[in-house]
Amino acid sequence: MSDLLANLNSPQLQAVTLPPVHALILAGAGSGKTRVLTTRIAWLISTSQVGPHGVLAVTFTNKASKEMTARLSALLPINTRGMWIGTFHGLCNRLLRAHYREVGLPQTFQILDSGDQLSMIKRLLKNLNIDDEKFPPRELCHFINANKEQGIRAAQAEAYDNYTQKRVELYAEYETQCNREGVVDFAELLLRCYELLQRNEPLRQHYQERFRYILVDEFQDTNRLQYSWLKLLAGGGAKVFAVGDDDQSIYGFRGAEVGNMRDFERDYAGANVIRLEQNYRSHGNILAAANALIKNNRERLGKNLWTDAGAGEPIRAFEAYSDIDEARFVVDEIRELVREGVSPTQIAILYRSNAQSRVLEHELFAKSVPYKVYGGLRFFERQEIKHALAYLRLLGNPDDDTAFLRVVNFPTRGIGARSLENLQASAHQMNSSLYNAAASLTGKSGQAVGAFIRLIESLRQETENLPLPEMVEHIVEKTGLAQHYRLEKEGQERLENLDELINAAATFVDAEGAIGEGGALVSFLTHASLEAGEHQAGEGDEAVQLMSVHAAKGLEFDVVFVSGLEQGLFPHENSVNQGRDGIEEERRLMYVAVTRARQRLYLSCAQTRMLHGQTRYCVPSSFLDEIPLELLLKLNKKAAPLVTSFAGGYSAEPAVGGLRIGQTVEHGKFGIGVIVSTEGRGADARVQVNFSGNGMKWLALEYAKLTPV
Repeated sequence: MSDLLANLNSPQLQAVTLPPVHALILAGAGSGKTRVLTTRIAWLISTSQVGPHGVLAVTFTNKASKEMTARLSALLPINTRGMWIGTFHGLCNRLLRAHYREVGLPQTFQILDSGDQLSMIKRLLKNLNIDDEKFPPRELCHFINANKEQGIRAAQAEAYDNYTQKRVELYAEYETQCNREGVVDFAELLLRCYELLQRNEPLRQHYQERFRYILVDEFQDTNRLQYSWLKLLAGGGAKVFAVGDDDQSIYGFRGAEVGNMRDFERDYAGANVIRLEQNYRSHGNILAAANALIKNNRERLGKNLWTDAGAGEPIRAFEAYSDIDEARFVVDEIRELVREGVSPTQIAILYRSNAQSRVLEHELFAKSVPYKVYGGLRFFERQEIKHALAYLRLLGNPDDDTAFLRVVNFPTRGIGARSLENLQASAHQMNSSLYNAAASLTGKSGQAVGAFIRLIESLRQETENLPLPEMVEHIVEKTGLAQHYRLEKEGQERLENLDELINAAATFVDAEGAIGEGGALVSFLTHASLEAGEHQAGEGDEAVQLMSVHAAKGLEFDVVFVSGLEQGLFPHENSVNQGRDGIEEERRLMYVAVTRARQRLYLSCAQTRMLHGQTRYCVPSSFLDEIPLELLLKLNKKAAPLVTSFAGGYSAEPAVGGLRIGQTVEHGKFGIGVIVSTEGRGADARVQVNFSGNGMKWLALEYAKLTPV
């Protein structure tokens, strides 16, 4: 027993050895939450308070459940194979397999992954002769899943207008088709399991009596249905041990409800709340910055991270002239760190939007620094980029069959597989390209392919004399790519990547200078192919890690660069438009970014950044102003910034009426905005505010009633 509890600090020990009570463990970043969870289970079993089969432990990833099982096996001489440790979906699948008759499923029911679900919805729309542009499959998929995650069936879904009513009807058709085929999607696993336990009292009592202790990891990421499922299972007297961090709740867009943690305190009145605040990852200055940031959020449950590892190095702050200059700075610093002996695998570059990786990848490629894009594709390998490049390739070479096949029916033009098979057979017989053989097709398929050929020809004429960036922008719009992704519920990131492709074209032209007549397009496509096909490190190779902040959650590195810290980018404009809740989730995301660093943290922004192929002047992120000056080391800067509000030691303009440039504010009429300039003093003071959705406004400070956000 003493070995089991050895090396636990006082709050950890208190949490592990709690008597049979409900408990909410507020586990700060790097505070040893996994150790506490697994040791709690081991302690309960080793003290004979519960048997291995009386424990239900819920995680959010298979990786986390495997790690928990492995740690438990190392702590106790027990067989963990039969224990109920797994993800929400995995545990519900296990329960439904055992009771398939009661839920009306075949014994061999299959599970649809996200790709399978989307394919089924596309098939459904086609069978019902529904216009998939009016009802985009991805958006309908999101609508169905969002309802299921709230516990809402098609029969209970509310329709506020004719469009929503049609979506509800399609949801009902989708349910019917899934039942007919004997398949379930991920959201259905949980919903059907919840419904089974809710209506089947003997079965519910069986599991309520079996599971005496329910332990939940990453509780801040639970949605409403998941929390309802947990409460249902705990209804027979089981004690819930929920571990989470409300300051790291960053998945609101996936349905996560940070309010579940506050509801837990209400639902289980008298529950023990224990704070794990000692951090075993980061040095003191990094934690002080994180604490200073997150204290600006309202209605936190509250905690303050600390470490006994010392203050460590100051946080390095850098304001670049441009996004290209920022990338050069980051890569030059990385090369110096590697020369000093830092392993590349212990260096991470984080960004808010995946589109930001393109400039960084280019510079890493140019400086021969091996890198990996964690949890995603390199820029030129992303679906939407390959589609756009395929159109460009057809402009340059209509005989490119690979490019032709990629986009002939994307976006959808009613050209089916059979039509393409006939076209390929005809091209083979004629010994020609698909493009040239298109005229051989007749009937409806011939008309559809002919329309595509005419589109390419018209695009070639329209772009003949356009500069390369304008050519790319024209292609993205006129081919329907941009509109296709605008209609997707989660297409914003793909649109940002397409914008970045326009920027890449503009940057390429600037870098290459004068290119021979007709050579710009070919040269750019060659450049894209070379960057796509080389230089990402292989499996097991030492490499710098590139990733979005969302992908970085749960990871840690010796050195972390947080790039693109500009208003509208981080915090992201879409979140700013959602008001205070959106800003606060962005701040939690920044908190996650900062707490990934163990020893050294860099924060960087750019005065200008390319957008739609044009230079945009940027305001430093308001989050930078929330970090105390004494924690920051201003790195060498060669000229005065265009906008001076970044608290990283730069000469900030004096505050006007308590407000300053770069600060996020809220106005009763215009909503959320950022102060971009000021003039005057006293009663004559005015501020210029860039309001998301309402543009730039000059406001007299005396009457404006601006509230800091």
